[in-house]
Amino acid sequence: MARKRRDTNFTATLASGRKAEAHKDGDYITLFVDGTPQSSINLSDPSELSFGYVRHMGHVLDLAFPPSQPLTALHLGAGALTIPRFLEHTRPGSRQQVIELEQDLVDFVREIAPLPSHASIRIRYGDARAQLLKLPRGLHGSVDALIVDVFSGAQTPAHVTSLEFFQEIKSFLAPEAILLVNISDGYDLSFARGEVATIREAIGPTQLIADPAVFKGRRFGNIVAVASLEHREFPGLARLAASGFPPATVHSGSQTHSWLRGAAPVRDAEASASPAPGGSVFGVRS
Repeated sequence: MARKRRDTNFTATLASGRKAEAHKDGDYITLFVDGTPQSSINLSDPSELSFGYVRHMGHVLDLAFPPSQPLTALHLGAGALTIPRFLEHTRPGSRQQVIELEQDLVDFVREIAPLPSHASIRIRYGDARAQLLKLPRGLHGSVDALIVDVFSGAQTPAHVTSLEFFQEIKSFLAPEAILLVNISDGYDLSFARGEVATIREAIGPTQLIADPAVFKGRRFGNIVAVASLEHREFPGLARLAASGFPPATVHSGSQTHSWLRGAAPVRDAEASASPAPGGSVFGVRS
């Protein structure tokens, strides 16, 4: 893997041919893959979450469980390991499993931003869905927080969006667990509606968090789906989502049902990758 450093920018050419870049500004590091921002971390304070959708996930995790309670977490997709770092910082002693397709991407990130030496974070490499079959049997029924944030470049692969996939991960969830899924879409929202319908069918009651403009299909962006086996309330979530930048809104279970507009769950046979963002979505970066 070729690597070079220019000032505070680090670059690597991955085995896949994709280009990884890490932009470092003091304690802040932002990871890009092929120009698409993937993750951002604050090395001095991992509890500070910069990206809106990641911050929304952090709010749910804070509200879903008692403060400082260690969790058993399973992360599909690594990025810069932002949420695993967040959980280790806010809930020391958490047991975490991470599945990431590209080992050289994680190696690149860990060289620039090492994980705490005491953290119980196990990283496995390979396709997220295939690796589920290799996880310890003891994880079944014991995962408190399962985060799905899988991207190949700027798109989520089709095989990790289907009903069959979410039925497979359901077996890992503890009774009070939460599932957090990052969904990217824009404009007609047919992909997002199909995936949310799929999550509701496979897992259970689902709430959504997003910028109002994204909910209305006015621009491309991220929607966080929050699902659980039984209906769960998150008092204060709407206020926290609205207070960030950009401000976001929360759709309750009933609002989510209306927002779906009759969309049906998507099976493997008809699943498709998430739409690619337009070239102007992320702007021009040096």
